[in-house]
Amino acid sequence: MRTNLPCRSLALEDARMLSLPAKLYAKLMSWREATYSGNRLPRWRPCAPCISVGNIRWGGTGKTPFCQWLLHWAESRNLRPVLLTRGYKAQPPYLPYLVRPDAPVAQAGDEPLLLAQSAPGSHIIVDPKRIRSGPWAWKQFHPDLFVLDDGFQHLPVIRDLDLVLLLPDDVDQDWNKVVPSGPWREGTKALARADVFLIKADEQACIKLRPLIESRLKRFNKPYFFFSLEPCGLTDLSSNQQTQILERPYLLISGVGHPCSVEQTATNLLSATPRKHLAFADHYAFRHRDLHRILHEAQSLKVADVVCTAKDAVKLKPLLSPETALRWWRLNMKIVFGPSPTNQGYFEDWLEKWWEKRPVPRAYSPDPDPD
Repeated sequence: MRTNLPCRSLALEDARMLSLPAKLYAKLMSWREATYSGNRLPRWRPCAPCISVGNIRWGGTGKTPFCQWLLHWAESRNLRPVLLTRGYKAQPPYLPYLVRPDAPVAQAGDEPLLLAQSAPGSHIIVDPKRIRSGPWAWKQFHPDLFVLDDGFQHLPVIRDLDLVLLLPDDVDQDWNKVVPSGPWREGTKALARADVFLIKADEQACIKLRPLIESRLKRFNKPYFFFSLEPCGLTDLSSNQQTQILERPYLLISGVGHPCSVEQTATNLLSATPRKHLAFADHYAFRHRDLHRILHEAQSLKVADVVCTAKDAVKLKPLLSPETALRWWRLNMKIVFGPSPTNQGYFEDWLEKWWEKRPVPRAYSPDPDPD
């Protein structure tokens, strides 16, 4: 009888080898947290309420669509929010950089530009040093709310509410696996900073993982909610026409961290798998030569419709010619919340109650030294 014991032994040996550097990295991050909380490094407290949206792991957990939802929530209440983001892969000509809806994507970055276009009542500011962009934004716009994108580890900015987004793997196979042994940026001790946990999982995964989630998150005594990203239709990039169906075969384009989930989402919405899925690297900078490749693929597959993610649409749309032979569609997504297993109702209701008791506006404090 054949066994895989040698493979298992090698895996265990690899795990042991990575365990020590992982523990050292976790201790380093814990020391960093203590240094900031002890005010031994410069920190800035916003004059308006500040909500951080972040995660414990490297990689995507739905932060950008969640920030988008939060900005829409604020705008629907006639608030004037400002979102502070580092702008991954953005190359702004100066800092801080206010992202306008018509900004060049190379300068703004794909996700900040997507937020600026989808939330026109908000101000999106790109700057890796948010203790510089925050005071600048306050002087310029006097917002009612600050939102920190990917803010859980960005300790120089003091926040009033820490929202931590988790994947099912975070409470399962990846639990407390800090780099380089896993995808976590910090150890479990860091989760004590969170005010709310938001777990990105569909209903079936929620039921399956609930006992494990409760056992691992119970110690923190914080509410937790489930949410999922669900498709809500397609938008024509040229005419802005909306549709829920596409009765013709299509080519799928994605440049995201989890292309398989995009394919599954498109398949569920359109009740048909794509003829082909061209998966590019996350945050891929599309060029005209990529359009030629896509056109060639579409012609060889005999399809006239191309579906892409919203993040990719902001990069592809400026490259499209009015005479294009293809019809380009943006895949629209929305956040759907499930009820909290901790008897807290839905997250929207919880957030409303928190906002009613939000911190009072604070007096303006001098800018900290961003260096």
